[in-house]
Amino acid sequence: MRRRHHAPPAPLPQRHGIDPVRLRLPADPDGLWETVGDHLLWRYADAIGAGTVEAMFREGRIVGTDGPVAADEPYTAGRFLWFHRDFAAEERVPFEIGIVHRDERLVIADKPHFLATTPRGRHITETAVARLRRDLELPELQPAHRLDRLTAGLVLFAVRPGDRGAYQTLFRDRQVRKEYEAVAPYDPAVALPRTVRSRIEKERGVLAAREVAGEPNSESRIELVEHRGGLGRYRLLPATGRTHQLRVHMNSLGLPILDDPLYPLVLEAEPDDYARPLQLLARVLEFTDPVTGEPYRFESRLRLTQWPR
Repeated sequence: MRRRHHAPPAPLPQRHGIDPVRLRLPADPDGLWETVGDHLLWRYADAIGAGTVEAMFREGRIVGTDGPVAADEPYTAGRFLWFHRDFAAEERVPFEIGIVHRDERLVIADKPHFLATTPRGRHITETAVARLRRDLELPELQPAHRLDRLTAGLVLFAVRPGDRGAYQTLFRDRQVRKEYEAVAPYDPAVALPRTVRSRIEKERGVLAAREVAGEPNSESRIELVEHRGGLGRYRLLPATGRTHQLRVHMNSLGLPILDDPLYPLVLEAEPDDYARPLQLLARVLEFTDPVTGEPYRFESRLRLTQWPR
């Protein structure tokens, strides 16, 4: 039976709302590394350069439980180390995060378009979780689910690490009623409401997901709320949570969501056009709180800009 090793608390504080990298030195049965420096050079020199790794040691930026670690310290498998990455400069998304609800357990945030929920790829410090940790002074804040970077609306964050699993389980077990709003073309030939079921696959490195033959793994109910001037305002009720599911299903009906850079056509990568956000909003979260048993319904205060007033 494999033993679990519990990491000690990080000796470094967060920086820009981001935790330090935690590294546990692996077993070395072949004796490849005599020192800690040998291992970190082997591990990171190709990515960031040997000079950068050596400078991190000299500057005391690589630490263990007892303080800074020297490059020539003997290699010990199982030892924990921490350090902060150097983050590339990120353009600030010029929209604020709204707070719909906050208590000792939960933060319900209104995430704006273009802001990633969690660090990933080139979006690290300019993410919803990093911003909220800084702004609300809640360093342990964690999201219980994720919302696409281009989609705006409600995201649930757990304040206490011990509660996060309970809220994640709500989403995993589909015990949260999620309601989205979208603006897309209106076509009277498309009979609505309807439930769309299909198999969606998303390949690593490919921007757009696609529908393929096979057992359905996604389901969305699509309703027309009203239409004006060739546009419709739609209520979207996903029963599952595949990548880009609502965008894919709307496109499959011939009703691609306005200002979508991937569906029906993948546009060339360009800087974000903040004046033309994807017209998709996570509008409602409804659930029974797994900690208190209290029923909750939260509604976004954001509005989609392309819907005619």
